[in-house]
Amino acid sequence: MSLRIGIVSLGCPRNLVDSEIIISRLKNKNFPVGRLEDAEAVFVNTCAFIKEAKEESIRTILELIDLKKQGVIKKLIVCGCLVERYKDELVRNLDGVDAFVGRLDLNAEFAARHLLTPKHFAYVKVSEGCGNSCSYCIIPKIKGKLNSRPIESIIDEAKALDRSNAKEINLVGQDITLYGADLYGRPMLDNLIKEILKNTKNIRWLRLLYLNPKRIDDRLIGLISREERICKYVDMPIQHISDRILKLMNRNITAREITSLINKIRDKIKGVYLRTSVIVGFPTETEKDFRGLMDFLRKIKFERLGAFIYSREEGTAAYPFKKQVHYRRKKSRFDEVMLLQQGIAREINKSLLGKEAEVMVDERCSEDKNIYLARLEQDAPEVDGVVYVRSRNNLCAGEFLKVKITDTLEYDLTGEPV
Repeated sequence: MSLRIGIVSLGCPRNLVDSEIIISRLKNKNFPVGRLEDAEAVFVNTCAFIKEAKEESIRTILELIDLKKQGVIKKLIVCGCLVERYKDELVRNLDGVDAFVGRLDLNAEFAARHLLTPKHFAYVKVSEGCGNSCSYCIIPKIKGKLNSRPIESIIDEAKALDRSNAKEINLVGQDITLYGADLYGRPMLDNLIKEILKNTKNIRWLRLLYLNPKRIDDRLIGLISREERICKYVDMPIQHISDRILKLMNRNITAREITSLINKIRDKIKGVYLRTSVIVGFPTETEKDFRGLMDFLRKIKFERLGAFIYSREEGTAAYPFKKQVHYRRKKSRFDEVMLLQQGIAREINKSLLGKEAEVMVDERCSEDKNIYLARLEQDAPEVDGVVYVRSRNNLCAGEFLKVKITDTLEYDLTGEPV
């Protein structure tokens, strides 16, 4: 009799898609896959992007090794990025793991996978690997060069999600603006989007995650602006605004080009929300560089922002760079960025007070049956804020409704059905 299997998925939505495909493979081989608490064998899909991700992966593995020693689980399989990067070291140091599996060939099995997200939204990975060479990033070493999925495979998956009555598709990849360059000789994101929209009818929100600012062109901006079903949400990591630091990061873009792009996006796409990410404490970052970044963030007021402390990763081009910034200074700069963004987010939320907005319901609050967690079109699942909707009516996950914003929190909102 086969062991009951559970999976722990760590890291980003791209990893989550990989975990969904692993489950599908196991189910196709008639392995019983279910809740983690019932599992006799556990797969851990690890992340190794930065120091914190590696630490979380190791911590999770050690906790599961303890459960195995106690007899709670019988088998432990570790897979994913951490194994791809450190397999020999892991084999030497982690007794109790039954198998280590690195990068998987997932391309052929995307269309029929077991979703770990709620049924009303899904992540669709359009490519694996990366065609960029940012000096701080280990992803190309772990995941390899850009490997785009054929457009037909993605459309088949979108159609299947549409038939299952999903309401939101989030296109993900390390840099989806490069999608198709390896297969078709040029980036084909705009064609892919048009084909998805043409072949679906129930999908109300199509969200584009991880757009490289260097490749956001007028054609893509126009498409986002024109098409109602494309979320007015542009996720474009800028990483810094100092030309010197951007050059060291090998981002192939200047501060002037970033500023011009932001102004164009806000001018052309009505109601757009911009999400970005920045890295603080990159080697040689001076106080002047950091102050320039803070001034820029204060002026631009990104609606959504994530910040990262620079993680020195062996194998990256930036690893041998001199003049590393001390951790305490990096942490102080990180705290300062997040405090600034907290104030900006509060200000943006207050501007919505008393206004009406459409939201999509995600789930019912477990602590109060009259409260539902919902999202604006401008909020990506699991990373952005929520709208707490109070309603005595039964609302369903995936349902759209108009609400009036009645209160604002730091990053979240509260509302009532209109």
